[in-house]
Amino acid sequence: MTTPEHPTAVEVHHPQPFTLHPPAAPLVAAQPSSVPTVTSILLPDGRVVTGYAIEPAKTEPATAKPAVSRTAVNVALGGVGFLAVCGGLLLLTSFIAALTAFVTQLITLAAVVFGGWIAVQVFSASGHQGGTTVNIRKAVIKRNKFYG
Repeated sequence: MTTPEHPTAVEVHHPQPFTLHPPAAPLVAAQPSSVPTVTSILLPDGRVVTGYAIEPAKTEPATAKPAVSRTAVNVALGGVGFLAVCGGLLLLTSFIAALTAFVTQLITLAAVVFGGWIAVQVFSASGHQGGTTVNIRKAVIKRNKFYG
């Protein structure tokens, strides 16, 4: 019983048809590659349902994500290459320093040998070829004049 002070709410349900799949295009008859097997199932109330067995859709395995990103690998390889170049530059500078020391030693050796040869030529007694020899025993220098 409803009274005017307490009206009862009324719910009205209108059934709406729904479609599980959008309407499909017309089917074209095609020969199956193999005939599927027919399966019959006996329901508890005695009815028999017959139909084709449907295999579940197979999902493709997800591609495994690499443990390390490509960017990290590229940065690491760049660092290794940079270290290799730095090592090569270090060897190059060491080689240039060694070559400079070697050339300096060759120049010093040549100066010593050539200077020794010149000294031998100047101070050797043999092979004296003429010239003027002056023997000064007593020399008198007065007012910037030499009297010998």
